[in-house]
Amino acid sequence: MKKVKPVVARNAKELAKALGLTPADAVELEIRSALNDKIVEVVNERGLTHAQVATLAHTSRTRVTAILNRNTHDISTDLMLRVLASLGVQAKLQFKKAA
Repeated sequence: MKKVKPVVARNAKELAKALGLTPADAVELEIRSALNDKIVEVVNERGLTHAQVATLAHTSRTRVTAILNRNTHDISTDLMLRVLASLGVQAKLQFKKAA
């Protein structure tokens, strides 16, 4: 059996490179991860149930559960922004020159 060398990725850019993704994919990973982190943080701070968040965001509890479990493969960025907004948090997009 061939020995597999582990790869450590410390950020979205390194993860995208390790997975053979484009720099644009790295940016998407970073943005979606930040949105997910904030949603989880706010829901935990407020002690809301998945059903309460779903009602606020006008979406299904199943989709909210996926977001809160960080299983966002089939969740759009638009929905994540809508959930965040329904929690009273406004996302601020910032642009900078790529390094």
